[in-house]
Amino acid sequence: MPPVDPRQYGLPDSAMARLAQLRPGAPGTIFTSDLSAAEFLLVRQAGFRPLGLVMGSSIYHVGMQVGNWGQNMELAVLSQATYNARHLAMTRMQVEADQLGADGVVGVALTVQHGLMEHAAEFVAIGTAVKAEDEGQWRDNQNRPFTSALSGQEFWTLLRTGYAPVGLVLGACVYHIAHRTMTQLFGNIGQNVELPQFTQALYDARELAMDRMQREAEALQAEGVVSMGISEHGYGWNGHAIEYLAIGTAVRSLRAEHTIPEPQIVLGL
Repeated sequence: MPPVDPRQYGLPDSAMARLAQLRPGAPGTIFTSDLSAAEFLLVRQAGFRPLGLVMGSSIYHVGMQVGNWGQNMELAVLSQATYNARHLAMTRMQVEADQLGADGVVGVALTVQHGLMEHAAEFVAIGTAVKAEDEGQWRDNQNRPFTSALSGQEFWTLLRTGYAPVGLVLGACVYHIAHRTMTQLFGNIGQNVELPQFTQALYDARELAMDRMQREAEALQAEGVVSMGISEHGYGWNGHAIEYLAIGTAVRSLRAEHTIPEPQIVLGL
């Protein structure tokens, strides 16, 4: 990431003042973190030092979308709004991390909320900026701090076995499901029967979301994606619209050899 003016990304003066207090070398520097005590200790054992809690947010107005009442189709305007809002939130979080001189952000929580206000969506990205104690290359292929949704335990395990996170990758798709005709409605009464337009819409939306997530990982030159999750829910502004989100952490190899430790049984007292 080349040197940037954080204010170009909408960071307020209050955020800049908070980051200045967290920057290593500042008088009386402390760190802030959303890591649990166990996660904090494992992140430290993995060779990373927490610097501060960083975040980015974006409340995004969604434009008009024209759809076909009787056709399965992606609602491209709504899908693009999801991407734009997410990009702004994630970029602002990375800019905050960059201001602290961080190598990455761990434990990222990415939340999406619709209905905060009419025709608006809110994206919030929060995580803990960390700095490696060695001089290795930990940033992504665009020299930005890496991002990861892995827990502290997962982060420690990943590094121990010879892998490193590259970035949090996401694919999104908002999809319109065709309305059924009156003939279809009456023809299904009292019968067990598949609703093909619904089935096909779910397949199409899911595949579009997953393909876009994979393309983001490829752009980061990742080896794969771990801790992936797919969520599906109704879209707030249309009863016949669904939204798919595919999210995961892209990873790369640190070395050719990957030694996987034997699982151990732990009994709680």
